[in-house]
Amino acid sequence: MAVLIDHEYPSRLQYKLDRITLDESIIKAKSALLNSIKRSVYLYRIDCGGCNGCEIEIFSTITPVFDAERFGIKNTPSPRHADILIYTGSLTRSMRMPALRAWQGAPDPKLVVSYGACGCTGGIFHDNYCVWGGTDQLFPVDVYVPGCPPTPAQTIYGFAMALGLLEQKLQRSTSAELPGELAPLPFEAIPYKVRTAIERKARVLSGYRSGKDMSNEFMAALESGGEDALISIQALISEASDPRKREVLTELKTELCALTASMEACYEQQ
Repeated sequence: MAVLIDHEYPSRLQYKLDRITLDESIIKAKSALLNSIKRSVYLYRIDCGGCNGCEIEIFSTITPVFDAERFGIKNTPSPRHADILIYTGSLTRSMRMPALRAWQGAPDPKLVVSYGACGCTGGIFHDNYCVWGGTDQLFPVDVYVPGCPPTPAQTIYGFAMALGLLEQKLQRSTSAELPGELAPLPFEAIPYKVRTAIERKARVLSGYRSGKDMSNEFMAALESGGEDALISIQALISEASDPRKREVLTELKTELCALTASMEACYEQQ
């Protein structure tokens, strides 16, 4: 009955939250933090009104079975020491001020994680008379971790998003293709089969992003070398200061030689 009565009030008479906005200086400081942080990060959790299921999964994440501390992620009992604030549960009227005090107590720049279905959208309580919705109704949310509740693996992935992939999002750029404009293909002079095989091998050896960067370096040396491509690639390997990078580039050179031999054999048969 309370829900029905609340929904009969005109929207102009209902209390609306004043959503917090960040100053430009805070946004720049947050970007600098994500680019230069070289230490463990500290988390502080705030339950705005949930069933405690998300809390159980968070505690599972920081205990020895999943051991989030191996990634440098640690729990702190005070928001004054926190780098990341984790808001769980729907944003309720009674928890608005405690949630605000935690946000104000954490030093800038800080990241806000909206955790669980209730934290992201209000969940099954979204239309309750005492619920405003998800965390983003009041705070500028950086990362959403959906689920009811999210698993420990999802939780660790969400923390990784907050610390790593978010930095990429802050630096991303978009472009629109004009009518009739054709996007240039990278390394167009290199056969498609060679490009895909080298990129796939590099990503298997070094991960998605680092593998892509290494395959681009390798194919740039291959394309610029012309007839002396192997010499150019060997120079790239010699200049690499990281032994792991030298190892991966050497593997890519071996893959290239195998591909070249197989392609030459196919041409001879034809």
